[in-house]
Amino acid sequence: MTSGPTHSKMANDIWGVADLLRGDYKRHEYGQVILPFTLLRRLDAVMAPTRQAVRDRNSSLDIQNKQRLLEIAAKLPFYNTSHQDFASVAADSTNVAKNLRDYINGFSPNVRTILSRFDLDNQITRLAGAKILYLVLGRFAAMSWLEKLSNHDMGYVFEHLIRKFAEDSNETAGEHFTPREIIKLMVNLLIAPDAETVAGEGQVINILDPACGTGGMLTAAEEHIKSINPKAEVYLFGQEVNAESWAVCESDMLMRFQRGNIHFGNSFSDDGFPGRKFDYMLANPPFGVEWKKVKDTVEAEAELGHSGRFGAGTPRINDGSFLFLQHMISKMEPVEGKGSRLGIVFNGSPLFTGAAESGESKIRQWILENDWLEGIVALPDQLFYNTGISTYFWILSNRKATKLRDKVILLDVRDQWEKMRKSFGDKRKQISDDQIEHITELYVDALKVANDDTHPDHAKVKVFRTRDFGYRRITIERPLTLRFEITNDTLAALADAKALAKWDGRDAMIEALRGVVGSVWWTKREATNALHAAVVAAGGTWPKGTTLTKSFWAVVAVSDPEGEVQKDKDGNVLPDPDLRDYENIPLDQDIDAYFAREILPYLPDAWIDYEKTKVGYEIPFTRHFYVYTPPRPLAAIDAELRELETQIQKLLGEVTG
Repeated sequence: MTSGPTHSKMANDIWGVADLLRGDYKRHEYGQVILPFTLLRRLDAVMAPTRQAVRDRNSSLDIQNKQRLLEIAAKLPFYNTSHQDFASVAADSTNVAKNLRDYINGFSPNVRTILSRFDLDNQITRLAGAKILYLVLGRFAAMSWLEKLSNHDMGYVFEHLIRKFAEDSNETAGEHFTPREIIKLMVNLLIAPDAETVAGEGQVINILDPACGTGGMLTAAEEHIKSINPKAEVYLFGQEVNAESWAVCESDMLMRFQRGNIHFGNSFSDDGFPGRKFDYMLANPPFGVEWKKVKDTVEAEAELGHSGRFGAGTPRINDGSFLFLQHMISKMEPVEGKGSRLGIVFNGSPLFTGAAESGESKIRQWILENDWLEGIVALPDQLFYNTGISTYFWILSNRKATKLRDKVILLDVRDQWEKMRKSFGDKRKQISDDQIEHITELYVDALKVANDDTHPDHAKVKVFRTRDFGYRRITIERPLTLRFEITNDTLAALADAKALAKWDGRDAMIEALRGVVGSVWWTKREATNALHAAVVAAGGTWPKGTTLTKSFWAVVAVSDPEGEVQKDKDGNVLPDPDLRDYENIPLDQDIDAYFAREILPYLPDAWIDYEKTKVGYEIPFTRHFYVYTPPRPLAAIDAELRELETQIQKLLGEVTG
């Protein structure tokens, strides 16, 4: 769209209908009316050229299944057989609700399903009861410019409306709307390495977004592929759990003549495309989405191993990011065939969250050991409407170029942004078209740039082996050394010990030990003999049984570097849990050599508990791109402080003078 009002201006004009709703609707409810009526008005405009042809064809057909014939008459994948249209409904104030329902019932089944997701019939009843239905319809009927918009521009307007609705509903706008330049960059990174293939003859390309929102990523992917190869047949598939977003996406697909499929439901518990494979996949799932509601279903599928979608493991219950990624990996075309590429937007958490052998670590290990991770791109912060945090693109493929086998690209483009003239929510930055092109070139040429230290962007690109992200987590133990003592605090602690509370001999034992308050023993044998003798001499009972004795010694024993080294019954040195430490050692380093070099010189009594060694995987992106910034010289700081003191003294003099 090269002239006329902007998409945001048009969306604001539509949102102006809220002036009629105020008082009868709360602010967060406005979208429940505005979104479906915008869609209804748009569909009416698109159907106008063939409206009469559909009515005539419908009247001439005396058969049960005439849907396909009516679609042909409409020259659209939807139609309306009612003798009403938006203008006629809006012109009759007396019968407006009746006529509107008649009009809606004339739509083809696919459109009626979309409108049902908006709960439109209940909204009609509510608007009619408030006596504003006629006014609302009149306002939409007057928006003649809706008839002239291309589907491309209408998609932008819908997205602005969805974002507005999300903001007014105090919802997370990122669940519905991804900024267009972010989508463009992701699609570029996904498609760029395949540009020659995409441009070939007879291309049939299937694309999936399992968290598609209003479908922005899908349509952008289609547009990009069509710009490379106008003859390519592109089929879009998506899944969305939010009813309004699904309805907008599905209607947009209808108006684009898309023969793909947008499934309504939760991708985790209701796979809309079981057994289906896709050439490209992309998604911007909500950050940190909780999956507690579908926990049983997900875990049941995880137990199936890799015959299910979640065989690599399950992440923490409050972040389903890796569930989306595993779901997408399960949809990859076999590498023996065409193979697949996928891109997903994550926050920083999936890079490193989870210790060795946790669910997240096992998922990272599975991805890296299968050599699917092609690259990770760090984006600037403040790019999204609902959050200012830093985000990352993960690009995966099961048909990586030979030169990238067993390698992973890390690309840091956090400096590639420009300030927006006007902020939208948390979005204060955007990536320009030139910057998108530059980032795409850097990614495609990553190996060349990483190996050329004279390249101006050399520091932004690093290439690692997949094994470089793996490590062994070793457990370092040190001896448990104790002294044994009886103090007034010791006696108080024995009185409060839960394990001793129901023991009949507790009070007598504590009374007997008052006679040795202030005593210290440096071996357990000495302490046992002295304490046992004191208790027996006072007529008390010595605690017996594992639970009682363990609770007793836990109070009497005190950690002390000069104390006795404790051993088990077999003579093995016992470790001190409070001194236990862990070290992460890269997979290709020798554990014993590392221990001898890095640990023993400082802790000569330490040892490795090999049975507790675990393998983990993490991607410490920020650490790899960390640049040390030296502190300012002290002289400069002192000079600045003196200057500030002088200014303060001058201001105080002006106040008191």
